[in-house]
Amino acid sequence: MNNHFYYYNKSDRKSLITLLVLIVSAFTIIYLAGGDEADTNKTQTGVHKSSNHKSYNYASYTPKKVERFVFDPNTADSTQLLRLGLQPWQVKNIYKYRAAGGIYREPLDFAKVYGLTVKQYRELEPYIRISSDYLPASTLVKGRENFSQNVTKDSATYQRPIKIKETEHIVLNTADTTSLVTIPGIGPYYARKIVQYGIRLGGYVSVDQLDEIEDFPTEAKKYLVIINPTPKKLNVNQLSLNELKRHPYINFYRAKAITDYRRLHGAIKSLNDLRLNKDFTPDIIKRLTPYVAY
Repeated sequence: MNNHFYYYNKSDRKSLITLLVLIVSAFTIIYLAGGDEADTNKTQTGVHKSSNHKSYNYASYTPKKVERFVFDPNTADSTQLLRLGLQPWQVKNIYKYRAAGGIYREPLDFAKVYGLTVKQYRELEPYIRISSDYLPASTLVKGRENFSQNVTKDSATYQRPIKIKETEHIVLNTADTTSLVTIPGIGPYYARKIVQYGIRLGGYVSVDQLDEIEDFPTEAKKYLVIINPTPKKLNVNQLSLNELKRHPYINFYRAKAITDYRRLHGAIKSLNDLRLNKDFTPDIIKRLTPYVAY
């Protein structure tokens, strides 16, 4: 081949040499570029994995054990807030609010924490204690007759109720919100819920009925007792479908079953008359029995 090379004229030999140089250069560039891209991809993959791993750890953070203890949202540190079950980003929002000069003057102010759920607030509310240092200065002159500054009633008069001891009890079927908030674990929210649900039922006949209130703190039940319950009765032979279905234990289908039975068979003598209806299970009949009359 070397001999044949010299048969080309000088111009052809230069062209051939130039072509070979270009081919070798092209392969060299491709090789080097491929190596850099592989390194870059490898580095980027490592960065993504590291980033994803970090994000995953942050998003899935849960404390080893959620605790419940008295705290002041104006002074509680991050460790305490995390122990209470708050997420790191929620704690960060609390810190940012305080750093900007924000003050929690009453427990309900804590509900304004960005990202705090209703369930979290309900569970934490009974344990919130606002130091008197953070109350409005107007509370110092609360007793003056001519005091007329423009302050809200809640912030000027708010006082934490004194909680009862473990040996003390409150009668559930006669309790009002004022007495209910003295129970450990019960704040104004659940006190209102207890009273409202009792009215809907027509009176409590068992402390266990409190479990029917959404997210009710079951540890509070030990402070409550039932004495001589006298629930309001529903006459299932006289009330209309709309009147019947207002009771928590009677939905539309049960109310319709009652009115249909009356129309087809006459007066109901016992809830057992409805036991063949799928909506009247033994449990429903047992729960409803104290509230019906014939």
